[in-house]
Amino acid sequence: MSEPSPALLAYARQFGIEPAEVPARIAEQFGERFARETLRTGESTWGPGPLTPRERSLLIVASLVTQGAVDDRLRGHVRLALAHGLDAEELEAAVTLLAGYAGFPRASVAMEIVRNEIGAD
Repeated sequence: MSEPSPALLAYARQFGIEPAEVPARIAEQFGERFARETLRTGESTWGPGPLTPRERSLLIVASLVTQGAVDDRLRGHVRLALAHGLDAEELEAAVTLLAGYAGFPRASVAMEIVRNEIGAD
């Protein structure tokens, strides 16, 4: 059996499931067409390139914080960022930095999610 692709590994970590379960999970949640596009895009964004998985995770978390109203997606990507080597201090510093750019309401919601996922009191 071949090794799972970087995209399948990333999605599996985000969802907390096995890589082989990813296509069916995405299709069930979003439909077949959306699942195909998600997996196709994921292969190009999580595949080989100049950014490490850690750097990619930090950028995605930052993007989701600035968008706001994406709590469940942010939660999954915070878990993925932790799996990719970011620590609690780095994630909290990133969200604090973004407060001045994305606004305190968005950043405060994001900080609650980050602190919940890292197990902070």
